[in-house]
Amino acid sequence: MTTPVLYLFGSAAPPVFDVGRVVEDAQARGFDVCLGLTPTAARWLGDQVPVLAELTGHPVRSEYKTPGEPDVWPKADVIAVAPATFNTVNSWALGLTHDFVVGVVAEGVGKDIPLVLMPCVNAAYVQHLRFERSISELREMGVEVLYGEGGFVPNQPGQSRPKEYPWGLVLDAAERLARPRHA
Repeated sequence: MTTPVLYLFGSAAPPVFDVGRVVEDAQARGFDVCLGLTPTAARWLGDQVPVLAELTGHPVRSEYKTPGEPDVWPKADVIAVAPATFNTVNSWALGLTHDFVVGVVAEGVGKDIPLVLMPCVNAAYVQHLRFERSISELREMGVEVLYGEGGFVPNQPGQSRPKEYPWGLVLDAAERLARPRHA
């Protein structure tokens, strides 16, 4: 039995600062973790990126590779996108693959890779009609979306609570989704 590979993708929302702990939790659950970040999240984490690469044993990616360049990650058994910002959720649903993270997950739908998404947006963003449509469309594509009751519940603007972000739910879902591929 091989070790299941988790692609953990994070956007620039405050819970991304805890991603090192989340990688360790995922590894304790038996995952080989490859970490991908949106360009802004990679900038936010700056000096931590080399430490995170050492922790995972893989390069932290935030950009597409060039044509002909070899893939440096093993194939994913499951992909978790968390925290996912308003921009990431909507870009994914619309198929706007301007950055590496969104490109991989958009393609992941077609490759039938199990996908789990947990947004991190405030209550003002969720009032935008596109957000609910995007959530619905991603669910229709087969993405497990952890939003609302039993997932992420938005807070009011300016009331950031990154330590309350329910990371455990993302890893629980990733474990469940990866299990059939490694049973």
